[in-house]
Amino acid sequence: MPTMLQLAVGDSRLLVMITPPRMILTSLERMKYNRRPSSLAPLLACLVAAFSGCDQRPPSSPPRTVQATPVNTVLVEEQQVRRTSLQPATIAAYYQAEIHARATGYISEVKADIGDYVAKDAPLAIIAIPEIDSQRAVLLAKINRLQAMEKQTQAGVALADARVKSVEARLVEARSMMDQAAASLAAAEAELSRTQDLVQRQSLQNRMLDEARMKRDSETARKKAMDSSIDSAAAEVLVAKAQKEAAEADLVTAQAETSIAQKELEQLDVLIDFAIVKAPFAGFITQRNAEPGALVGNDANDSTSLFVISQIDTVRVQFHVPESDAPLVNQGDAVTLTLPSFSSQVPIQTTVTRVGHSLDPSTRLMLVECELLNPENKLLPGMFGQATVELSSEVAANMLPARAVRFSESGDAYVYTIGDDDAVSVIPVTTGLDDGSSIEIVSGLTKGQRVVDAHLKRFQDGQKVTILNR
Repeated sequence: MPTMLQLAVGDSRLLVMITPPRMILTSLERMKYNRRPSSLAPLLACLVAAFSGCDQRPPSSPPRTVQATPVNTVLVEEQQVRRTSLQPATIAAYYQAEIHARATGYISEVKADIGDYVAKDAPLAIIAIPEIDSQRAVLLAKINRLQAMEKQTQAGVALADARVKSVEARLVEARSMMDQAAASLAAAEAELSRTQDLVQRQSLQNRMLDEARMKRDSETARKKAMDSSIDSAAAEVLVAKAQKEAAEADLVTAQAETSIAQKELEQLDVLIDFAIVKAPFAGFITQRNAEPGALVGNDANDSTSLFVISQIDTVRVQFHVPESDAPLVNQGDAVTLTLPSFSSQVPIQTTVTRVGHSLDPSTRLMLVECELLNPENKLLPGMFGQATVELSSEVAANMLPARAVRFSESGDAYVYTIGDDDAVSVIPVTTGLDDGSSIEIVSGLTKGQRVVDAHLKRFQDGQKVTILNR
């Protein structure tokens, strides 16, 4: 007897009458001979197959044999390699200075702006300081007065010197007259002696003796007067010399006061010179914070610089190397610099110019510097890039072809090693130097271990393989 069955086909339901297989086959044969296509034919065929095979079981298949995957292998080899260190690098100005005001006052004029190229000692801004200008005028008047007093003292010294010469001349004259008086006295005494002898012989009268005696007494008094005149002249010489020394001391004092005033003027001139803000070296103005009328200096209570100037005709390439590479970096090591700003250009080749020889305690990194000529000013301070430095010494390292090292989704490196039983082991490794064709294996493998070479298939621990290049 036919049986009714409800089937769900897509979003609709179909009511099917189940007919015994013989009746279905008879109907199908009729449809075949009548050549009437029916959309239910596939469904009916399925039902026939279902009913006809409901009592049959599939025959059991024999177990399949898993064949080992053929692979090529490579060996971990020890090679002498020159290590490199790839580090982020920054372009810095060769010199960069923040320029502050030393003088206190108001900015009266700004002579430079951002982007201007200025020469060494070029004026950048002018600071008005009228109180110091007034002090300078007062000090100039003081210096003029002291210089006049100095000239007056010099005249006093000259006068004292002339007086000394005058009294010394008088002393010489007195001494000369003293010699004359002594000679006259000697002549008078000789004449007196001769007259006395003649008077005793009664060749002359007593009157002649009295005249000779009076002449001698006169010459003796004259000589005594000359002695007093000499003593007086000598005393006057001493007084004149003392006056000259006093005048010379006054001159030294006047000159010292003039010198002090001139030093004070030089000090004021230095402060006035500070009022002109100058460029310490040639370069570009990269920052300007100076505005006309702004108060600057100690009274401003502001540590902001007026200008920032950078010298970039030569620039510094600065990068830091880790502690493990720091002992291997030396002056003159080759450096390859790549900059994203010049990605289409050939990498820049340079050498290490300076090594910090000290690690930053907070980061354990060492600063390394290179110098680059920058005549066209294309390399700007602050540019970022990558520096690859070739370390000086060669070291022995375990190397593998880069194609034999795999990386997980998290970036961890691993390899497929093969044991003596041709079974695969998944071994995580730590990589080091990578030159694009070979990779250094820092840890995880030893020299001579066999590793699966490049292969599209993923392996599991214990999986058997067939080594093709044993």
